[in-house]
Formats: sequence, structure tokens, C-alpha cells
Amino acid sequence: MAIAARDFRELRLDGMSRTFGTIKALKGVTLDVRRGEFIALLGPSGCGKSTALNCLAGLLTLSGGSIWLDNTRIDRLAPEERGFGMVFQNYALFPHMSVRRNIGFGLSMRGIARDEIKRKVEEALSIVRLGDQGEKLPGQLSGGQQQRVAIARAIVIEPPMVLMDEPLSNLDAKLRLEMRAEIRRIHDLIGSATIYVTHDQEEALSLADRIVVMRSGEVRQVGVPEDLYASPAHADVAEFMGYRNQIRSRAAKSGNLVSVTIGGVSLQGTPVDTLGSDDVIVAIRPDDLKVTAGGPISVTVESAQYHGHDFYCSGRASDGTELYFLSGQKARKGDALSLAADPGRVLLYSRSAL
Repeated sequence: MAIAARDFRELRLDGMSRTFGTIKALKGVTLDVRRGEFIALLGPSGCGKSTALNCLAGLLTLSGGSIWLDNTRIDRLAPEERGFGMVFQNYALFPHMSVRRNIGFGLSMRGIARDEIKRKVEEALSIVRLGDQGEKLPGQLSGGQQQRVAIARAIVIEPPMVLMDEPLSNLDAKLRLEMRAEIRRIHDLIGSATIYVTHDQEEALSLADRIVVMRSGEVRQVGVPEDLYASPAHADVAEFMGYRNQIRSRAAKSGNLVSVTIGGVSLQGTPVDTLGSDDVIVAIRPDDLKVTAGGPISVTVESAQYHGHDFYCSGRASDGTELYFLSGQKARKGDALSLAADPGRVLLYSRSAL
């Protein structure tokens, strides 16, 4: 296998900004990406993640800041001069061209010799496991196969970096799982860096070496998946990382312990940051709020959805607080259950920091 990423040490985003009229879509984004890293840009719609990717690709110009590939400033270069591979959400394949011609298009535009194009296209087809599909048109392929063609087209130019903009959003659940594994396998095989835009935290957790959580055009936290999953630095990051229970409460300190009131009862929690006041946000994942005999929080089940192993439930506590939790036993609307949570999984954030 001769296809490999072009060598580089580091991509550096230095205060990257982009405005659209009076709207600040990106606000001084700074990030270093090393060769071979898989970076996920994660956040809700409108947070700036796709804008950041398009600025990297050269499809949008910067309003401020700069982009560096090692010692070369590239934000002033045209998209084709940057040499990045791009995989779009809608595949962006030429419908009248065969799979082989689609994959080789970028090489043809670079003036590569015909024999060299043929060799590289065959290698790319092999990498994405489509060796017997080369003469078909895109419309004759499944969605997953079309996405593989788009990936082959991105990697055949041997880019230092592959940029992916929500590439799996048009696929069904089974194909998304299969393509996740394929994308990571191809990334590891060719040795490029990958920057991957997604709003799906499960995708980001399963694929990335590091996750960049964005909100309102800003980077809120950068970290390895395990850290972001277990210890989000901010309440808004926690919410996006699955801490669906976010309850306003008042904290009472007693030695090294901090108590909060949830569902009308007192629970111990763990401060994530310095609590500037006793006004706090309590964040708990549904899977950390467990049905426990004699648990301190009493709820009445309002809904229960079977997820194959557990029931994902919502319930109402005696003070009216709505809580989301998992139950290993079958739960029905109207059931009275008791809940408990480990103090280490009850995360406290200062409301003044929001």
C-alpha cells in the first residue's frame, strides 16, 4: 500500500475568526493538531464547527487570525493549494462519472500521469474495499458505498489532513456504526490527521483522539474522550456530553463535602470548579442516577422507553423536579421508584461561571 499522508508535524489555528455581517461565527479559535491525530469538532447546530472546517479548507476566508501548517501560513492559499482532502455530508460525487473517474478526478486536475492515476485509484479502491465497484456509477451504489468513494477521493491525493463534515448523517443506524469503524481504520492506515465535524457525542467519543467542544463560535473544552465524558469542565459542556439532568440548587459545604437538594432531598456532590457562591448547577447523567431500593429520591415514572438492555425513563420527584434515569428492570408509567447517585457522579458547577 503506497498511499500515505504527506508529511507534516503540526497544524496550528491561531485566533481563527470569521464574521458574517454582525454575526461572529468564530471567535478566536486556537488549536494545535498533530500529524496522525483524529480530532472531532463537537457541538450543536450553529456553534461554528462547520464554519471552522470550511475556513480550514479555504472555502471561507478568515476575518481574523491565521492558519499554519508547520512554518507555512496557509490561510492565504487557495483551497487546491492547501492540499487537504474533503469529505462532504452529501458525498458530492459526479453522477455521470464512474467510481474510478470520481476517485481520480483530483489527480487529473493536478496533471498526474495517466498510469500513476490508475495505480493510485486502484490502491484507493482497495483501501476502502470497493475493488470490484470501479466501473459503476454512484447512483448504482448504496449510501455507505458512496461515502467510501468520497473517502477514497479524499485520500488518493495523499493529503496531510482529511476534513470531514458530518459524513455519516445521511446513513441509517447500522451503516453509521459500520462506517465509523471504516473511517477510523482508514485514518490509522494512511497516517494523516483527520478533523471530523459532528453533533453526535457518541460518534465523537468512539472515533476521536481528542474532542473539541464548541459553543457560539468558541472552544469550550478540548480533551481526550474519557476526560470529557467523566469530567466536563463547564455545565454547558456537560449538557452536550449527555448530562441531561441539570438542576439548579443551592450548595451547603460541610468540611470536604458539598450537599445539594435534588427532588426535595439532600445529596452529596463533587464540585468541578471553584464554587463562587452557593448557587449551583447540578449535572447527573441518566445512567448515573440508578434505581436503588431505599434510595433517597422518590419519583413517579412518567415515561419509559426500552433500549434493548435498560429502560430509559423520566420521572417526577415530590417537589415537581423532572429527572431522567435508567432502570435495569421493566418500568411502567405510574410506578413509584427510588433513585440514588454516587457523590462522585453528581457534578456541581457554579452558576456564576455560565
